[in-house]
Amino acid sequence: MVATGLLVASLFTLVLGTPTARNLKLHESREEIPAGFSLSGAASPDTTLKLRLALVQSNFAELEDKLYDVSTPSSANYGQHLSKEEVEQLVAPSAESVNAVNAWLTENGLTAQTISPAGDWLAFEVPVSKANELFDADFSVFTHDESGLKAVRTLAYSIPAELQGHLDLVHPTITFPNPNSHLPVVRSPVKPVQNLTSRAVPASCASTITPACLQALYGIPTTKATQSSNKLAVSGFIDQFANSADLKTFLGKFRTDISSSTTFTLQTLDGGSNSQSSSQAGVEANLDIQYTVGLASAVPTIFISVGDDFQDGDLEGFLDIINFLLNESAPPQVLTTSYGQNENTISAKLANQLCNAYAQLGARGTSILFASGDGGVSGSQSSSCSKFVPTFPSGCPFMTSVGATQGINPETAADFSSGGFSNVFARPSYQSTAVSSYLTALGSTNSGKFNTSGRAFPDIATQGVDFEIVVSGRTEGVDGTSCASPTLAAIISLLNDRLIAAGKSPLGFLNPFLYSAAGTAALTDITSGSNPGCNTNGFPAKAGWDPVTGLGTPNFAKLLTAVGL
Repeated sequence: MVATGLLVASLFTLVLGTPTARNLKLHESREEIPAGFSLSGAASPDTTLKLRLALVQSNFAELEDKLYDVSTPSSANYGQHLSKEEVEQLVAPSAESVNAVNAWLTENGLTAQTISPAGDWLAFEVPVSKANELFDADFSVFTHDESGLKAVRTLAYSIPAELQGHLDLVHPTITFPNPNSHLPVVRSPVKPVQNLTSRAVPASCASTITPACLQALYGIPTTKATQSSNKLAVSGFIDQFANSADLKTFLGKFRTDISSSTTFTLQTLDGGSNSQSSSQAGVEANLDIQYTVGLASAVPTIFISVGDDFQDGDLEGFLDIINFLLNESAPPQVLTTSYGQNENTISAKLANQLCNAYAQLGARGTSILFASGDGGVSGSQSSSCSKFVPTFPSGCPFMTSVGATQGINPETAADFSSGGFSNVFARPSYQSTAVSSYLTALGSTNSGKFNTSGRAFPDIATQGVDFEIVVSGRTEGVDGTSCASPTLAAIISLLNDRLIAAGKSPLGFLNPFLYSAAGTAALTDITSGSNPGCNTNGFPAKAGWDPVTGLGTPNFAKLLTAVGL
């Protein structure tokens, strides 16, 4: 488990030389204050900063090669996932890097604590006055105009020349908090809908989605899973609590073929909890739990509640939960997350650090799924823009981004489904052909509004409109890609159950399989709809991959065949 304490020792026992004497080199900077923030003034010299240092990983390139080797169906090593020790050996910083950074800390009277399993993240506390000296920075107070949120940040910082190649980044520095970063991506206000029978017939699915609808649409089996080692994890943030009584009501209404007492287990980190008060039942948490437990019949499901005692700063637990799972000897085979933010809210170096953590967990055999967002081409939630806004972490090439569809016979793209092209991450080879074909078909539409060479998302989609859930004992309806990610998580978990029962490995990192000929053939292509935003119609869905619904929606029977069952 990630340690939560921070150690500080003798902050003032040594006197630091001037920045010029230290030969400081500019490391990261912002050209301007992020939109929505204003400079309030200099930070108090006595204000304590909780800083994190990311050390350069020793051999990430080899880890990436191994990730693709074990995740590509045509590889001889497909499914031979790495152990905890093998992953840590590849990403642990070199002894030279550790010694160089620790020597610099000691020279300045500082002691840091390791906060990641591989030792590549350190944490320490320091007053603003000393941080300004250490990093030739100008830590100031910035205020978010709409919410009033205040943050101490700098627009640039430097590091000693001798630490270049050893120290990857200092955080939080130029990354600003995003007040909307972890709002549940439930698109519409919850609304009462008519009661349905416990097993809705497909005709009703045109207006209301229940587990029976998804079972019918995608061929999801109702037979119980048999493998206790196969686990599905649901992440929870911002005090969104999954209510057991609501789950019982949901199962009693929509899954009468399984016990309504079927439930989930709880894990917590960063001071997390899971209140069972009816008044604190979370719309997002209930949605995610009800459509994982309610679809992945008998798959052991874990709700991981991340509290507010973050060790990763503005990432607000996103890195903490991955380090938490990386520290486990047997992490879950699937992790679904229905939260996200705009890519432009964090620095490129920090985005890379989190993305690399996903690669580590993927190499261990975990499928990492994220809702793509609900703002169409305008980002994680609808906002004004002139150029298209990619979401994060959907732009990371080492996870699977899930978009949304709506309607039946045929399905069409949900207009809020976020999709597009990363401005940070290059297009990975596994999607080169599919994305190139789309860009050719798109022609000059939206020219100049997106990065044509960026990692494209989403990768896949499922239904995301008018899902019935139970909150505080009442049946309500919600929309969003946050409906789609847990749906896909349940499908992948049921595939993993069959694979493990057959003596095979779980699917792990999905994308090389999904973009393979066999994977694509097991999906239903969605060719209508679009995701408007930024005063445009956004991207149109087309034959093949598109940045609204990805490669299409799943077909369980075809996926079983594609994975060799």
